[in-house]
Amino acid sequence: MPEAWDAVAATLQAAGCGLTVGLPADEPGLLDAVRRRAGMAVLAVRDQRAGACAAVGHALVSGRPAVLALTSGPPFPNALPGLMEGASLCAPVVVVTTRVPAGGLGRGAFQEVDQAGLARPFAKACLLVDRGDRLVWALRRAVHLAVNGRPGITVVEIADEVLRETGFPDTAVPDTAVPDTAVPDTASQDSAAVRRLRARPPESDLGRAAEVMAGSRRPLVVLGGGARAAAAGPAATALAERWHAPLLTTAAGRGSIDEAHPLAVGLAGLYATPPIDRIAAEADVVLAVGTRLEETARMGWPELERARLVHVDADPDVFGTAIEPEHALLGDAAETLTALAGPFASRAREGDAERETWLKRVTELRQAALDEYATAPPFERSPVRAALAAVGEVFGDGAVLVHENGLNDIWSYHWPVLTVGPRTSVLVPGEQTMMGFGVAAGLGAAVADPSRPAVVLCGDGALNMSLSALTTAASHRLGLVVVVFDNSGFGWPRWLRRQEGAPDEVTRFGADLPIGAIVEGLGGTFAAPADGRALRTALTEARTTAAEGRTAVITVRPVEDDVPVGVRRLFGEGS
Repeated sequence: MPEAWDAVAATLQAAGCGLTVGLPADEPGLLDAVRRRAGMAVLAVRDQRAGACAAVGHALVSGRPAVLALTSGPPFPNALPGLMEGASLCAPVVVVTTRVPAGGLGRGAFQEVDQAGLARPFAKACLLVDRGDRLVWALRRAVHLAVNGRPGITVVEIADEVLRETGFPDTAVPDTAVPDTAVPDTASQDSAAVRRLRARPPESDLGRAAEVMAGSRRPLVVLGGGARAAAAGPAATALAERWHAPLLTTAAGRGSIDEAHPLAVGLAGLYATPPIDRIAAEADVVLAVGTRLEETARMGWPELERARLVHVDADPDVFGTAIEPEHALLGDAAETLTALAGPFASRAREGDAERETWLKRVTELRQAALDEYATAPPFERSPVRAALAAVGEVFGDGAVLVHENGLNDIWSYHWPVLTVGPRTSVLVPGEQTMMGFGVAAGLGAAVADPSRPAVVLCGDGALNMSLSALTTAASHRLGLVVVVFDNSGFGWPRWLRRQEGAPDEVTRFGADLPIGAIVEGLGGTFAAPADGRALRTALTEARTTAAEGRTAVITVRPVEDDVPVGVRRLFGEGS
């Protein structure tokens, strides 16, 4: 009979979970139990914050739920930034943690923390296992909730007393766990694996939404993280082609469509590239799919509140979070868009002539953006844009592109400064836009598919927060390419202070991180190219280094006033 942690590992494996990430606890626990099982991957990290981001990165790239192993006390709150980002990114992650002995509850027990209270604002469920016979149920329930509806974070808290029990059954899979009619949505075809269940709205709801769409003259489709999680890109593209509607994504939805498609016009809100922002401003009907329309997606887009909104999501709580939709369609993004195509096709002729005119205007504005931003200026004028262009050339389509949160690296969100192809996976910080997400998320991506290069684009501030992730990458021979835009400090607050005429000394680092010595000491490579030719050489060599399981770091010094166009548009002088 396996012990408790073995039963946990067996249950999670049978449910279809992929990577288990964690920092070793004082006693042998979940990481050790997973290591004993064939076919399960383990990533031992040095910091729970990085571990949470790695779990999110793995889940989003692999499409399978990941597991984050924690314990009560500081480990749980330390992981919160990454878990909050994972929730907003629709990443299916199951947190398995422990609870202090019952006798110490409320009596000053060592490392007692209200974990459920901390997780409640973002977690889909917090399940307590206080008896051994609830263990399998709680774990499978957590996986089910993590992958179904709007994917997200679930927490299973296992009481210390349960971990001391013995006599767990040999099989951790109940006979009636999965309906025979469920459709598998992961690589595993095991009948015990938890399935992603898909639903679509009733015909009457689809018909009413199709009427609104057919009455449009200037339609627009916006795809968020829920659309990416449901692999709704092909269905969205097909519907947009028939509707003559341009396609925008939120940051979390990037990668759901091919940005080279003639209807693709980049990202919404803060990341809209002029004159693409005019397309959003002029749209009269917006079809928003799998997005909460969070603030960054709405920045600089006040006209959204006046447009007719058709909103598609698998989670009813999403509707009305930011804007009340005219029609809400509850269902899986891909299934709903596919089902919507029929009712719309029967009504489409109504506004086709006007939409043809709209399509011509969209094409003109799209071409204007391409003319202005598709070709990078010389390295001397914009090292950041030159670096992004070189990344696109050297790595092409099929890499894992990992964004960060800073100032200069926001250029990477601006299409067509950087264009994402149909085989490229994209990882971004979520609504919290935490710093330090990128390198750690890249760890999970590298484990998910070692054959694909993981390219992290970040600032030096974020890199300072990522040193533990670099050591983990070296320990596990996970090859990463990290392109660092190094302005010796925190660029975003520095620029905003300059706009206000305020002092900016605190935004400048007094001592630069000796990143070259650190990376080379970990067995990786470092380069600081001073021109475009050296940059391409460094990136080409970095790709080879990463393929060998070593980290390559390339630093680029930005020009001080080379501020991304979206930031300048919304926060610059005169705004």
